[in-house]
Amino acid sequence: MTKRIFALLKKDILLEFRQKHTFYGILLYIASTIFVLYLSMDKPDASVWNGLFWVIQLFICVNAVAKSFLQESRGRMLYFYSIASPIEFVIAKILYNIVLMIFMSLISLFLFFMFLENPVSDSLRFMLIVILGGASISIVFTLMSAIAAKANQNAALIAILGFPVILPMLLMLIRLSKSAFGEIFKAGAVLQLAGLIAGLDVLVLAMAIILFPYLWKD
Repeated sequence: MTKRIFALLKKDILLEFRQKHTFYGILLYIASTIFVLYLSMDKPDASVWNGLFWVIQLFICVNAVAKSFLQESRGRMLYFYSIASPIEFVIAKILYNIVLMIFMSLISLFLFFMFLENPVSDSLRFMLIVILGGASISIVFTLMSAIAAKANQNAALIAILGFPVILPMLLMLIRLSKSAFGEIFKAGAVLQLAGLIAGLDVLVLAMAIILFPYLWKD
């Protein structure tokens, strides 16, 4: 099972390198968006900086993860159906999107630091929160992408279906990030927030593993 998961993961990575225009397009979107922010507001305060960062991560994820299932043709899906189980396939997709989103989030963080300065008091903590947030957002939108792919390839469904789940997660990430800006929290509150986000990740992951076999058969 592990070998098949890594084989599918390797396939997605190789396809990404062969279709570089998509990857570079997302990088251009990140750089141009942050540069426009730099031209329009120069040096935002910490709360605005934090909010803008996570909103941009949301749009980056929609652009980066939306294609994960929508790019798979029916014939290719039939081929994957014959060589792998649905659980192996969806786990490979989730792992790939987690890696991709974490990479994009770290690039976005670097550009934020470069263009909009660095109001973060604890950069290492914020980086760890960014990694957690990137993984969390990508898991949600991977599941939404799988559902949308079965609905006449309608990419708009990804944002519509993901909104009720991603909104509380995004608010928790923004709140958790404030701990890296020097805001004082009650004892254990930071770990509690991180635990809630991780628990929500596990719940969405379990939903993906349970529901995707039914989508796969369809």
